[in-house]
Amino acid sequence: ALCDKHAKLFEEPEDPTNRSFFSEIISSISDVKFSHNGRYMVTRDYLSIKVWDLLMETKPIETYQVHEYLRSKLCSLYENDCIFDKFECSWSGDDRHIMTGSYNNFYRMFDREAKRDTTLEACRENMKPRTILKPRKVCTGGKRKKEEINVDCLDFNKKILHTAWHPLENILAVAATNNLYIFQSKD
Repeated sequence: ALCDKHAKLFEEPEDPTNRSFFSEIISSISDVKFSHNGRYMVTRDYLSIKVWDLLMETKPIETYQVHEYLRSKLCSLYENDCIFDKFECSWSGDDRHIMTGSYNNFYRMFDREAKRDTTLEACRENMKPRTILKPRKVCTGGKRKKEEINVDCLDFNKKILHTAWHPLENILAVAATNNLYIFQSKD
């Protein structure tokens, strides 16, 4: 690529009150993708996804927390090297949704217009034809509901690092361990 005038630096100023031993590691960008319309860029760091307007490099225009519930577990994630996992992200064909992976074979989708997020699980039980996927939730303590999983029960060996969204259809692919799951939405 050729820069005729200058380079652009997209950087969000760090809040000094949130600085810790892990700050540099968790803010390291593991993936970056341009939107299909060319106006935006999405970056993925360890705990979040950020959407940047290419005309405004001072701060992201949107930030989505992927697994903020892991912040209190950074020490153990450092000890087992999970903090160095490199999660990818992907845009839907219409740039309305962003998808990324997480632990426990969960993958997250963020609806930019409705400001909603969904956590789904890639597993063999979901592979029967016409199966309706049930959203999953991770709880951090206290009383949990039946459909929730406690953060202490997450399997960090099951992780979705790679995701892809079909550019024209509502079809997505997630790579979970040694399996490739393809999901298609009828709506």
